[in-house]
Amino acid sequence: MLPSQARAVLHEWVQSDSLRKHCEAVGASMRHCARLQGADEDLWQAVGMLHDMDYERHPELGESGHPFVGVAWLRNQGWGGECCEEICRAILSHADYSGVERVTPMEKMLYAVDELSGFVTAVALVRPDKSIFTVEVSSVKKKLKDKGFAAKVNREDITHGAEQLGTPIESLIQEVIVALRAEAELLGLQGTPHAS
Repeated sequence: MLPSQARAVLHEWVQSDSLRKHCEAVGASMRHCARLQGADEDLWQAVGMLHDMDYERHPELGESGHPFVGVAWLRNQGWGGECCEEICRAILSHADYSGVERVTPMEKMLYAVDELSGFVTAVALVRPDKSIFTVEVSSVKKKLKDKGFAAKVNREDITHGAEQLGTPIESLIQEVIVALRAEAELLGLQGTPHAS
């Protein structure tokens, strides 16, 4: 199954627990959104899981770095079989500097949920209970306005991603929350019991 194969690649390439969890979170969001659109859930999840596979080893942006190195490896392996090029194009398209325009629903969704999945995760982790189950759309929107919170997250990418989908930002946030709740245990977002 594509997601389990993607997880094996992810674990081979990425040692950082936080980056692995980010890729899993994006994969969960992609799977959930694919289901809503009647698209290939396994394919979308695999793309989400692999989009940053080379970021730890090759954080430099550009043709000698992320995401070109990972995509070159995937192409060389013929990874994903007949879906290989579709997967590679989607991964390239999430980087604005790659020159690959986002055209397909999968490409647009990856861009839209990438930064947002990380941001919603951060919102959950600063809560006293560290639980995704108590995160609401309003709290995410409030944190988006706080430029000091998760400062590395590009707010423009989040806004632009929703616009490209033609989806209200509130709806996109809600779907990402639902997606992350479904994988709360894997992502370490189920919360701590007896939190005050």
